Amino acid sequence: MIFLKTDDEIELLRQSNLLVGMTLAEVAKLIKPGVTTRQLDRVAEEFIRDHGATPTFKGFPNPYGGPFPATLCTSVNEQVVHGIPNDIPLKEGDIVSVDCGTYMNGFCGDSAYTFCVGEVDEEVKKLLRTTKEALYKGIEQAVHGKRLGDIGYAIQEHCEAQSYGVVREFVGHGIGKEMHEEPAVPNYGRRGSGVQLKKGMCIAIEPMITQGDRNIVMEADRWTVRTRDRKMAAHFEHTVAVGLGKADILSSFEFIEQVLGDKAI
Repeated sequence: MIFLKTDDEIELLRQSNLLVGMTLAEVAKLIKPGVTTRQLDRVAEEFIRDHGATPTFKGFPNPYGGPFPATLCTSVNEQVVHGIPNDIPLKEGDIVSVDCGTYMNGFCGDSAYTFCVGEVDEEVKKLLRTTKEALYKGIEQAVHGKRLGDIGYAIQEHCEAQSYGVVREFVGHGIGKEMHEEPAVPNYGRRGSGVQLKKGMCIAIEPMITQGDRNIVMEADRWTVRTRDRKMAAHFEHTVAVGLGKADILSSFEFIEQVLGDKAI
């Protein structure tokens, strides 16, 4: 069942998603060599709760194991998604995808950004730039009358043109009162195929792109997903409302990029 949102519900979704952007900006202030992802997680949880919201990831059930133990998913280097914050210090040249979810006023927010730790290799920066560009190319297709395959095709074409891998096993999703709603939003597809998009549909679009091949494995913690060849992976995510002629981006990278300044990807 796909739930179309009213204008009022979309504004509530926007509030939750802007809080995610603000939380990621607080995280951005701290990312440097020597900082641990557990430190980032503590700051994020405190910030979210101080703003009257709860972290949606914490305690999220896993059919393969225990509930997710943290506020943020922090996926370092070859980790694609769902990395668990830990006490290992970040190093110069690392990248870290930070995925964050909030629940406030009955609606969910969800967004992700991949950060550089200190000076990062130019080839890795290119992967990040391409993944972020692909996100916006997918968003351009999130308009009334198009189809889900148009979103996936735009992302896939942009990334595969640079010989990057497009992860198949994990995809974007509908979002609203629940963090994961119908429909699934793949980052690959055929133009003109799939569910027709309608005004009021709210979806999280989140390209997960690999520097090598697209094959992945799950680590022993039953959460962390990494590339099989251990090459780098990038992940960017926005929550958007399908609109007439143009998508409405409900989350924001502006707070993050104000912090990063000229170091923003």
